[in-house]
Amino acid sequence: MSKDPLLQPYQLKHLTLKNRIMITSHEPAYPEDGMPKDRYRAYHEIRAKAGVALTMTAGSAAVSRNSPPVFNNILAYKDEVVPWIKRLTDACHEHDCAVMIQLTHLGRRTHWNKGDWLPAVSSSHEREAAHRAFPKQVEEWDIARIIADYADAAERMKAGGMDGIELQAYGHLMDQFWSPVTNTLDGPYGGSLENRMRFSLEVIEAVRQRVGDDFILGIRFTADEDLDGGITQDEGLEIARRLKATGQVDFLNVIRGHIDTDPGLTDVIPVQGMRNAPHLDFAGRIKKEVGMPTFHAAKIPDVATARHAIAEGLLDMVGMTRAHMADPMVVRKIAEKREGDIRPCVGATYCLDRIYQAGDALCIHNPATGRELTMPHEIPLADTKKKVVVVGAGPAGMEAARVAGERGHDVIVFEAAPHAGGQVRLTAQSERRREMISIIDWRMDQCLAKDVKFRFNTFAEAEDITGENPDVVIVATGGLPHTEVLSEGNDLVVSAWDIIAGDVKPGKRVLVYDDAGDHPALQAAEMIAKSGAHVEIMTPDRSFAPDVMAMNLVPYMRSLQDKDVRFTVTYRLKAAKRSGNLITAVVGTDYSSHTEEREFDQIVVNHGTIPMDELYFELKPMSKNLGAVQQEALIFGRPQPLEANPDGTFALFRIGDAVAARNTHAAIYDALRLVKDI
Repeated sequence: MSKDPLLQPYQLKHLTLKNRIMITSHEPAYPEDGMPKDRYRAYHEIRAKAGVALTMTAGSAAVSRNSPPVFNNILAYKDEVVPWIKRLTDACHEHDCAVMIQLTHLGRRTHWNKGDWLPAVSSSHEREAAHRAFPKQVEEWDIARIIADYADAAERMKAGGMDGIELQAYGHLMDQFWSPVTNTLDGPYGGSLENRMRFSLEVIEAVRQRVGDDFILGIRFTADEDLDGGITQDEGLEIARRLKATGQVDFLNVIRGHIDTDPGLTDVIPVQGMRNAPHLDFAGRIKKEVGMPTFHAAKIPDVATARHAIAEGLLDMVGMTRAHMADPMVVRKIAEKREGDIRPCVGATYCLDRIYQAGDALCIHNPATGRELTMPHEIPLADTKKKVVVVGAGPAGMEAARVAGERGHDVIVFEAAPHAGGQVRLTAQSERRREMISIIDWRMDQCLAKDVKFRFNTFAEAEDITGENPDVVIVATGGLPHTEVLSEGNDLVVSAWDIIAGDVKPGKRVLVYDDAGDHPALQAAEMIAKSGAHVEIMTPDRSFAPDVMAMNLVPYMRSLQDKDVRFTVTYRLKAAKRSGNLITAVVGTDYSSHTEEREFDQIVVNHGTIPMDELYFELKPMSKNLGAVQQEALIFGRPQPLEANPDGTFALFRIGDAVAARNTHAAIYDALRLVKDI
């Protein structure tokens, strides 16, 4: 047997967990009609098959109708959920993987215009900043019904074959009762800690009566809100002791912080550039002082940190949730002593940010996550070995080369720069986004292991490509910054890339005009502001940087708001004119004919990229498919037909920003779904 602490079994009540690695409860927003159907099952099943000991489903399965799903949650208040849960649990149990589910009432962390248009309810009328609903303050009959709803939902989960449930008490109704900040009730449910805990203890009692003593019941709770007037560490410890004293709670899953605002949420679930495992020692303190089985997850992306958590007795089970979104094979690769092959989580939090904008969870550099029904996590060998030429070593080109190498093909990559990386290497120059370079470094290691050949410092011409006698050519040449957006004065502006790369020094009074809404504008603004300059960030949109999204926006704001930075929305840069040593910006708006002029000494434009597609169009007439991509085959993961040009000698595809300006995930997904069938 292995001596690796992570691979030791753990006994939780009657349940033997085969190792110490778990996926904590999270909602990837994959349900259909509120049900965990085939997509949801496949997502958990492949991680179970790869060896994880416990997978927690459903970040916040809703127990009541007046807890409407704002994240496309599982509807645990419906009887029809049971057979779908049964399919999921049966699939995971086949691989000796335990399955649990998180149940909750969202309280004020929702909105009344969702679901059945019932008012949100909470232990006060105070609204949550993130979801903005002013809740009804609960009455006794609300409480009685919700307690029954919890018991009903738990019974459904047991009927569906779950090994246990986890009650959610951070930012949701349970700890809204606990916290002095969010509980203004009088009488039996407000005031003293004993009263504020009464609702939760009554829920636990009702659930236990319904599911029996053998069914596992845990609670994921905030043991320190880190908020003025909120639950303190000492009070959190007392809550944990009182939960233990009931004799009805089998494990604690420890959270530190509050999630009612974007900054609070980001401290609970840190993004890239923030410290790894910031709450691990705190969770270890709870375990030591309370003496209950203790779980925890918060930016534990690497095996070394997870191993430390178990070896030092800080945790009994360590959550590696985002790590398993990046690579579902984490446990298998640990057991096979292939830790170097684990696709790293880079902390981009594209997964969570998408959920909080009503999307589904996707990993920024594993496009198979959430697409298990059509996309492979492991690439099979091709029946026939081919010669594949890839032009460009950005994220799209590197993924194309990696997948082609895994297929067993003879692969050559041409890259004009001295290093791989493209825009990812550029963005990783920012200290906060340095982890992004792992997207490239991991692919380089995988490519070299498959004998992919690289020709750096080579600006490939058409004859270089055809001279290789390829069977397949993939153009991944990316794009160049698009700054030709003004009616006049385009020669007076620089790109956000120029600033980030250090090719242009920041001015003293700078306009950053962001018409793309992604990271480069804020990265450039941050660098300029740190130089001591005045910065105005302007966008024609009604909000700035929408593609950066909520959690990733937080570190930028913390960096910018104490500097000489102003944010201007709903104004469009029309033109630029030279005015002595200054530049006059002509500013208008889409909302009226109003215009005005402002003076700066530098204007920085972020307006996406223009494809570098000359090579593609030169090669197109020589190709078998004339560069065409059949959309149905692409969408449903089938091989591409190659019948358009009988005189063609190779198949030709272009991917990533060589097609159109998008993002890293789109570029890598382009490559995977094309090359997996070559």
